[in-house]
Amino acid sequence: MAETLEHADTHHDHHEGEASWDGASAPFKASYGKLMMWYFLLSDAFTFAGFLIAYGALRIAMPSWPIADKVFSSFPGGFHEKPLYFVTLMTFILLFSSYTMVRAVQDGHREYKKGIAIWMLLTIIGGAAFLGCQAWEWNTLIAKEHMTITTNPFGTTTTSGQYLDPELGNFEEGHSYLLHKIVADDHGDGHGDAHGHDDHGHDDHGHGHDDHAAHGDDHAHHPHGMTKADLSYTEPGDYKYAFVDKKGYIHHKYKVTSGEDAGLVTQESFGPKAFGALFFFITGFHGFHVLSGVAFLIIIMVNVMSGLYEKRRNGYEMVEKIGLYWHFVDLVWVFVFLVFYLI
Repeated sequence: MAETLEHADTHHDHHEGEASWDGASAPFKASYGKLMMWYFLLSDAFTFAGFLIAYGALRIAMPSWPIADKVFSSFPGGFHEKPLYFVTLMTFILLFSSYTMVRAVQDGHREYKKGIAIWMLLTIIGGAAFLGCQAWEWNTLIAKEHMTITTNPFGTTTTSGQYLDPELGNFEEGHSYLLHKIVADDHGDGHGDAHGHDDHGHDDHGHGHDDHAAHGDDHAHHPHGMTKADLSYTEPGDYKYAFVDKKGYIHHKYKVTSGEDAGLVTQESFGPKAFGALFFFITGFHGFHVLSGVAFLIIIMVNVMSGLYEKRRNGYEMVEKIGLYWHFVDLVWVFVFLVFYLI
């Protein structure tokens, strides 16, 4: 009897050893396809982490940084002074698309083809809406705020000060100011209207004062009494209350009123160049992931409707794999939103 039990144990251990090395079992109870998707997402997470860490390191190294509430305060329809309203809407749209993706995966496990197609279509609409919102945001920053990867007009004051032009009043510590851009008219004759808009499109200098610009007048006056004809587009001009650089930006002069530099006369300067470059690169890289996800969602939805996955009877695993990717894209946006817009 003892020999029989010993033989049985030996036989059991033998077969258990074979099962451990025959390669038939799925590691972590996941198929090869899902395991490879997890590997890809892990490597992509390291990439995004590297970008965000670089952003944090450069931001800490800078003496000043633009204030998100001032930079991202526009809203479609001509609304201004709405800090982070629009990007919050973008975030809600993307997160809601994660919910619709979850429902698509659930219907996939139930082999319910019609439900999968409906929920995936809603996910595609959500992704496309997010991309449309991001395109509007980029267009606003580039075309209206004149921010590029090499120019950041959103300077941040680090001390309280008083403008030398009495019409401009004071500015408070920590506030963000947009350098005013003088835009040539369509004829390129150096005349036309002089724009003195702040970073929200108001006709002031961030303090609610009228810029007295006569739009459309060939001899429109700037708030400082300068006309468009007085301003050079090739050489910087030095005026009593402002400095006009070669790009046509007006750097207002002011006197520091607090801190160690109290009494020092200086001028507004551009914000750190790294801000624009990092913003467009990182949000653009994430936007590329969203665009790729929408393209794959469309392809997989078409395959679902054609019955390609129905024959496999594997719970629509392809839908689950694209779901993993989509949730990852949404999770990355949460960190981008936190780093760029909230902190």
